[in-house]
Amino acid sequence: MDLISALQFLKLDKIAEAWVDAVWDLEFTEGKPLDDTIEEELAASGDKAFRTLYHCLLTHVPDQQQSTSSNGASQSIWTILGDNGVSIRSLVAVLSVFVQAGKAKVANVQQRVNGLYAASLYLLLLGIPGSIANKVFHEVLLDTCSDLTSHCWPHDSGKKRKKDSLKSSQADDKRSKPQRKDAREMKMDDVEEEEEEEGCHFSGQDLMKIRDAVTFLVQSLLRFLQTFPLKDRPHSASNCIRIFSKLLYFEPVIGELTFAADQDVAKLRSVPEMAFYGLQLLCSPKHGDQKESLQGLFHRLLYVILMMNKGNSGKPSLLIPNQANLATRDQAIQFICYLVGELKELALPFLQILLQHICFQMVEKNEFRSHGAQAVGMLTSQMANTDYACFIKWLFIFSRNSKMVHRLFSIDVVMVLLEQQERTEECQDPELSCFLPHKFLIQNLLFARRMDESPTVQGHALACLAQCLELPSLNITRAVHNLFSATGTQTVLDGEITEGTLGSQHTQKTYRTLPFRTVEISSAESSSYDAAKENLALLLRRAKNSKTNVRKSALQALLGLLKHGVIPMSCENLGTLSERCRDPAVSVKKKALQCVGELLAAKPECRDVQKMWLQGVVPAVVDSENSVQDKALEALDQVLLSQIKPYSASSHMSVSQRLTWDLLDLLCNECQNLSQYFSRAFTIWSKQNKFTSAFVTNLVSHTEADHAAGAWLLLSKVVTSSHRVPYGKILDAWDTMVSSKDVNVTTCCHILCVIGDIATHLNEDTKDRIVADLMSWLRTFTLSLEVITPAVETLYQLGKNEDIKQTQAFLDQHCGDLVSVCEAYLANIILNENGTQNLNEEMMVKYLHTLGVASLHCPTKVGKRTVLLVESVLTTHSDKVPEGQEELPASLPLSQFKANSLPTRVRAHGVITLGKMCLQHEELVHRYLPVFARELEVGTEVAVRNNVVVIMCDMSVRYTNVVDHYIPNISACLRDSDAVIREQTLIMLTNLLQEEFVKWKGSLFFHFMVALVDPDPAIASLCEYCLLHLLLKKTPEMFSQHFIECVFHFNSYNKHNSYNKFPQTEREKVQFSLKGAQHREKRFRIYHFLLEHFTDAQRFNIANKINQTILACFADEELPLDADGAEILSETFSILSLKEMNVQAILTPAGEEPEEENMATMTKAVLQAAQKKVVSQVQKKAFIDNTVPLIISLKNLLEEKRSPVLRDLMAYLQVKMQDYRNEVKEFFSGDEQLAAEVEFALRTSEREREMQKQMDNCSLTEKTKTPSAQVSVQGAPTRPGPLLPFVFATPQPPRSNRESARLAHTDSRAHRSRQEDHVQSKSVMLEGTVVPRGVVNDRAISTPKGVNVNLTFEVSAIFSDHGGTSLVEEVSVLHVKSKEQQAPGPRQWNVQSPLRQKKSSSRV
Repeated sequence: MDLISALQFLKLDKIAEAWVDAVWDLEFTEGKPLDDTIEEELAASGDKAFRTLYHCLLTHVPDQQQSTSSNGASQSIWTILGDNGVSIRSLVAVLSVFVQAGKAKVANVQQRVNGLYAASLYLLLLGIPGSIANKVFHEVLLDTCSDLTSHCWPHDSGKKRKKDSLKSSQADDKRSKPQRKDAREMKMDDVEEEEEEEGCHFSGQDLMKIRDAVTFLVQSLLRFLQTFPLKDRPHSASNCIRIFSKLLYFEPVIGELTFAADQDVAKLRSVPEMAFYGLQLLCSPKHGDQKESLQGLFHRLLYVILMMNKGNSGKPSLLIPNQANLATRDQAIQFICYLVGELKELALPFLQILLQHICFQMVEKNEFRSHGAQAVGMLTSQMANTDYACFIKWLFIFSRNSKMVHRLFSIDVVMVLLEQQERTEECQDPELSCFLPHKFLIQNLLFARRMDESPTVQGHALACLAQCLELPSLNITRAVHNLFSATGTQTVLDGEITEGTLGSQHTQKTYRTLPFRTVEISSAESSSYDAAKENLALLLRRAKNSKTNVRKSALQALLGLLKHGVIPMSCENLGTLSERCRDPAVSVKKKALQCVGELLAAKPECRDVQKMWLQGVVPAVVDSENSVQDKALEALDQVLLSQIKPYSASSHMSVSQRLTWDLLDLLCNECQNLSQYFSRAFTIWSKQNKFTSAFVTNLVSHTEADHAAGAWLLLSKVVTSSHRVPYGKILDAWDTMVSSKDVNVTTCCHILCVIGDIATHLNEDTKDRIVADLMSWLRTFTLSLEVITPAVETLYQLGKNEDIKQTQAFLDQHCGDLVSVCEAYLANIILNENGTQNLNEEMMVKYLHTLGVASLHCPTKVGKRTVLLVESVLTTHSDKVPEGQEELPASLPLSQFKANSLPTRVRAHGVITLGKMCLQHEELVHRYLPVFARELEVGTEVAVRNNVVVIMCDMSVRYTNVVDHYIPNISACLRDSDAVIREQTLIMLTNLLQEEFVKWKGSLFFHFMVALVDPDPAIASLCEYCLLHLLLKKTPEMFSQHFIECVFHFNSYNKHNSYNKFPQTEREKVQFSLKGAQHREKRFRIYHFLLEHFTDAQRFNIANKINQTILACFADEELPLDADGAEILSETFSILSLKEMNVQAILTPAGEEPEEENMATMTKAVLQAAQKKVVSQVQKKAFIDNTVPLIISLKNLLEEKRSPVLRDLMAYLQVKMQDYRNEVKEFFSGDEQLAAEVEFALRTSEREREMQKQMDNCSLTEKTKTPSAQVSVQGAPTRPGPLLPFVFATPQPPRSNRESARLAHTDSRAHRSRQEDHVQSKSVMLEGTVVPRGVVNDRAISTPKGVNVNLTFEVSAIFSDHGGTSLVEEVSVLHVKSKEQQAPGPRQWNVQSPLRQKKSSSRV
């Protein structure tokens, strides 16, 4: 069909000229209605007619692949139209009608399709040479047709993207108010769109029609750009870049994208593929300045890479990082890499800018940061060494930016860059060479962030440091080794690499380890040696940081360093991992359990690691958190139970099996203290029916191996839970043990336990035989001390019967026999004059221990004579006890234990034996309890006093009311001279308080408080743990109830009517007194501890209570203002001035940046602000009503008595009125003089702070420089060399040079780093040279060569100083000031003495 016939359906001959002129006059901005008849005829036109006309026009579009002359073709079409009387103006006007109809929101499918085809026809006409001469071009219509896709494609997908886009906008540290008006308008627009499209439903076939028409339109736009230059129309070119950027999300691309300079438009199948080609065409010189085109293009693709939806105004919103958005992002990165490869030097400056903006506009969300860092890594791979080094230099400064998210993202970028191959070639600029090695990235960017002020950044840096060791690069491993290599002895790395293998059940991975060799330390190496020790010490401290994520990351870093042999397997390093398995935070405990498991898998043959694993995992089975219990049980099951296989002497055990038996051997020997936790695990497993008969059979097969001890340990735990046990083999093992003379003590105990557990399944003959064997052992006392208790317990199990009387008769027979034997032996030693001369101490201890254990099973067989003999072990009498006498001599009252010739060990066991007898006879408790209490006071033997504490606490469980009177005697041991007794007492009392056998009465709480300041840090830490994590949960009001009494008690003040009135002995008062200036620091440590764990309600109430019970009493002179009273009042004002007394709800936490601005955080912020306002008003009112009158009265009283406490009162007011400095007169309206004094004090304090701040910033010599070729980890910004001396403009008080020179090597360096950053941030001033728009050179015009100039996009400018950013809208202006123009040094202060001022004023 020819062109003229194809045009017939448009009815151009029926269109009135006046209508056409009106359409053109309206500039195509709105539709002009046609005649109804013509409009109906045009509306009936189908898309087939449009396609036919499209193909007819297509034959006239110039194409390089066609052999016909494009010039001839273009002349023919305009000639054809002119010869046939077709008006070009009418044709364009009619096409605009279809475009306007398709653009409408309520347009149906056919209208949208027709509009798209009409727009395609218009673009084809524009692309034919001669279109401008024939007045086809109109900029408004061009923009409308180009962007018609966004109007014709159903808004459902657009709405879906809008809903998918995350509500949180770009993370910005400054929380700004939402634009409420704009938000309402947007919401109304959405409602209108929904109402208008409510009736528009599109089927899949309809969407395919629209999609085909969109394809035609985009192809037409591409053909238009191939022939029509937009060099003089920058707005249209910019509009096309925007349109193509939106089309990248139109549909997914099947297969891989390929980019080429010349492509056949007809062969491009997907819309995104066409869009990329269109963006490529727009970068050609014929469409304008390539630099401006690249600038606009990269700016648009920036938000594609960041996965943000950038509207015309406002902040960009985040998109869901789903598969489609991630694919589009990857394609955009590939396209940028292609452009950089094609355009080379022209695009590289803008690549630098793009990378800077990616870093600068990154948000805090982990997933976005991860993808953003990957994008930076892919784009930097296109850079030459010099450009790459420049970017690393910029990244180094960026890593110290004031915004936390920027510092966080710099770490992510470093990790991605470390995965790339290291650049070994030199830069053209030698000064940039130091930025190329991976060592710089690790030591100066990554490791430097370990000192960051934000815990989030600290934790991320430490976690990434651990990941570095997993990378295959040898240089990276060396760089990490250099940071920690000098621990204990200076070590250096050998050049060779050894391969280590990690084996597990599922996977096997190989990692590289670097061996060490020890060398001598020279004086030149001492600084690196100290730095390495400092780095390790800092890492261990980070593992105990107050922030959860920092502790977890430090554990991960510590694991990596230990696993790869960077630091030694020392007790301190391994102990940190196992200790964190008992961390208060559940997530840290789980992380620690994971770390110890990984380390055990990496070092299965290291005995220290095995012990650390047991100490970390086994106690976790009794953790209060079920998930931690499950994790520990899973680890034990995987490492211990699952590796029990049938034993065969000929087969070789695997590494994991060998590990299992090594761990069980440790549990039998060095780690026996974990047996109770280990038993708890089997109690849980037994309920799960975990122990099958096959498992028990496998265990029994190992009882004859070298590692039989471990097998008997497991059998002793599981035999009661298994239904089928090979009893014959167990009895054979028993017979072997009985006949053997050399049996391991631990194994013997486990075999006895197994025999006792299977006793119910044995026949009477077997039981009798075993009982006879046991009695033979026990009567001859050949058993070890540790075996006696299990042997007696097994004896009880063998005699156990359903009839309790028969069981007791059996015990009376056998245990009574043992009691008689022990009694006879003791009588022989005690009653004979020479009995103690040839005393066998070990045998004596065995008899006493056996007597105590046996007496618990047959209390009726224990006579008074037996008790008297045991008592005689502890004391001496002038008369001997007659043979057969049952009664104790009445003339010998027992007031305390008296020293005798028996060894301390014997006397200590005698105490335990006597305590066991007391547990069965209450009359003995009443007799000996005062003796035990007296022994705690005057006893000199540590072992005896320790055992007395144990038995008194045991008696407290059985005879609670009787022992309750002696609890102060027990708690007094918290101030014992021996640390072992203090720790034992603390543990025992905590257990009793938990089980409520003991109450918080009398002086007990205050004794615990004194343990908080114990001279032994381990005991103080244990006390803090017991109070916070065990006792405070049970009694939440405990701290607040005792706080005021602490003030009186620790100052030994008893003149108050209500406080410090509980009974105390003089000995207690002396022991627990913290009175005096020498103990002030201890008292305030206690106050700080208590207040830190108050709730806000408790803080508020305690402040009011202090007013009523202390201040009011002194103001009313109920309490005398003598020396002791002055001390109490002074301390009270100091307590009220503590920051912990402030209600936390009105405080803004420092050190952390605000969260990302989304609806949840905004709501939370509004609620917090409202709460803060309400609480502040309540606190203010309470202060005015309750405190101010008391303060005024006290001030008058103190002035009258000229008390030095007045100074403390004014100091308290100065602290308290900081938040109300503008309301002082309102607060103290009743005392104008006091108000004036407070105002004066506040002004003076403020001037002093300002002066101190100026003095701190008054350094004339210290400056910060960017790293040079000699940069090392010691020269990093957070690790500077020794501080240069400060020069002040005013005289300073003398200070000790030695003290001022001794600087901390850890956290203080972070403060110095921030000071250096602050100094460096002043090195670039915003004055001077202007960079003209579009000019991109190596440096700015007239700018000194040494000044760093950062290229930016048109919309904003990034300055890489530490102080933050500067945003310049709409103009690319960069202000730079040279070094010669920088700010001068600090101004000289004009300070005159008051005397000189007075003289000068008098002269006037």
